[in-house]
Amino acid sequence: MTAVLDTNVLVSGLLRPHSKPATILRLVATGVLRVAYDERILAEYREVLGRSKFPFSPEQIRALLDQIETEGVVAVALPLSPPLPDPDDAPFLEVAVAARANALITGNTRHYPARACQGITVLDPAAFLDRWSRQRPR
Repeated sequence: MTAVLDTNVLVSGLLRPHSKPATILRLVATGVLRVAYDERILAEYREVLGRSKFPFSPEQIRALLDQIETEGVVAVALPLSPPLPDPDDAPFLEVAVAARANALITGNTRHYPARACQGITVLDPAAFLDRWSRQRPR
């Protein structure tokens, strides 16, 4: 399964190890979930995770981003229309469309109105995990 992870999912998952976003990061770490990305997304991940207000070490950030780059899906994305309410969210949806991702996972689902999503399923971490648990082989 392939998904695009909004930066807020990474931050929440790293800050709260027993949270739903942390469970998603464990799915990434074990290779169950592949992350679709492009250079814009990686740059945002680096910038946000590296902010001094977060307790993440450079090694922790590097390990996560190396995992995403090594195991993930690189996408060549094109601009989409209609525009999103927040233009900073566009790379995540553009990559999801280009990679034909199964989902875009975000804590801010309202930032992605259905009219703009071109068939991409946008889910919060809890909804994604519920969907994933129902779809996985038993």
